[in-house]
Amino acid sequence: VNQMFAEFALVYHNQYQKAFADKEKLMYAKRLWLSHLASYSPEQILGAARRATHESEYLPTVRGVLKYLESSSGLPDAREAYREACLAPSPKVEQGWSHPAVYLAGLASDWFFLASQPEKTAFPVYEKHYRELCERVARGESLQIPAVPALPESLHRPMTAEERHAAMLELRKNAGL
Repeated sequence: VNQMFAEFALVYHNQYQKAFADKEKLMYAKRLWLSHLASYSPEQILGAARRATHESEYLPTVRGVLKYLESSSGLPDAREAYREACLAPSPKVEQGWSHPAVYLAGLASDWFFLASQPEKTAFPVYEKHYRELCERVARGESLQIPAVPALPESLHRPMTAEERHAAMLELRKNAGL
């Protein structure tokens, strides 16, 4: 985080000086950034910071650096993932997901909830689950969509003559015939 801030100071000199005018503010900002970026490796953080300095003419926010971290891991941003999850037809598990985290966040959020609630209600719930999954991916965890067990070749076997006769007697008895 210190190295990232040093690079920001050089690249965004005036904006940096204005944002972090005194040492107390700078130390507080570094602690805040560290708390948000703690689940990422130093290499990932510096890579995202460098992408930010190459692509943005303004001093990035924590959220901006997090977006660069997510995009470097092959994950769509939260809004794109939410749209993908909401637009996927059923059965959800059989869709070609851009990343397993998109599916797993939808599963954790509850598919019916996502389909039945307005975006202003559903998106924050989905985003919370998605961010947690993104952090797990950043720590190196490999996410998998659960395998769907195949249906058996035959769901039932035909009844024998004795079983049919016993079932008919039971039906007559229950019907009072």
